[in-house]
Amino acid sequence: MFADRASIHVVAGRGGNGCVSFRREKYVPKGGPDGGDGGDGGSVILIVNPHMRTLLDFQSRTLFRAQAGAHGSGNQRFGRGGEDLRVPVPLGTLVIDDETGETLADLLEPGMEFPAARGGRGGRGNARFARPTHQAPRTAEPGTPGEDRRLRLELRLIADVGLVGFPNVGKSTLLSSISAARPKIADYAFTTLEPHLGLVRVHDEDSFVMADLPGLIEGAHQGKGLGHEFLRHIWRTRVLVVLIDSLSEDPVKDLGVLRNELHSYHPEFAHKPMIVALSRSDLLGGAAPESPPVPLDGATWGGAISGVTGEGTQALKERIWSVLAREGQASPDADATNAAGTQE
Repeated sequence: MFADRASIHVVAGRGGNGCVSFRREKYVPKGGPDGGDGGDGGSVILIVNPHMRTLLDFQSRTLFRAQAGAHGSGNQRFGRGGEDLRVPVPLGTLVIDDETGETLADLLEPGMEFPAARGGRGGRGNARFARPTHQAPRTAEPGTPGEDRRLRLELRLIADVGLVGFPNVGKSTLLSSISAARPKIADYAFTTLEPHLGLVRVHDEDSFVMADLPGLIEGAHQGKGLGHEFLRHIWRTRVLVVLIDSLSEDPVKDLGVLRNELHSYHPEFAHKPMIVALSRSDLLGGAAPESPPVPLDGATWGGAISGVTGEGTQALKERIWSVLAREGQASPDADATNAAGTQE
């Protein structure tokens, strides 16, 4: 099961109380103040685990509470600080304040940490309040509470290339033919209900990560079909590969609808490099067209391809690689690719 959203409650540890105490020894019946400070409370820290793929772990556990600090005691003994609670999350997790909607962190690097809730401060013992004019203070501070937050976690996949198209246009077939990913493939709409990543080798040392995502339909930017479930996963992609069905009765309209959905979801998609390819060319029954059947309007023509026969796929991979290189995208590290959920 692929889980890409979760709501959690994080509670940092309370700081320990300071102590009111006076030194009492033989022959020193009225010693000075010796109350120690309380320990600081532990924090709840989100840390990127490159081996996690989904937010499924947060479906069964939603409360994360760090340890409180210990109270101070006499003889100026300080309370022990509470241990931090480190909570692993997948690479590409967006952390959002559930009450305000503010984005707090975007966790994009393996090992990256974010203090989701900071521990409370330990209170000062009465030894801290001693003054020449007030040598026997009976005052100590209580520890302060730790932060208490409700957070929303959203996983946005990290891929170089996103496959865009209507349902059942051959996106999954293409990904399975040019990578080791094995998405579900069938001849009906919405076969793909969750994203799949594949590492695509262009040449011996050149590769990129491609994401096969749920099919897009008209009105998706308003949440129709799988709507936002699809669109937010192409947010981080560098290049969009738009597949138009070779059997479509109106490929110009299809491309227009897809572009409109992308731009309506967020205007920034208008600036992403786009490659348009004609999919399922093996079904044409004749020679595949060499020129684009649609106005590209700044996009790159990816040619006619077939994930079944492999026709045109190497040329498409090379076109994708040239666009990525033009955009300054280096070949991804294999470990980072696997961490993002590549199915090898």
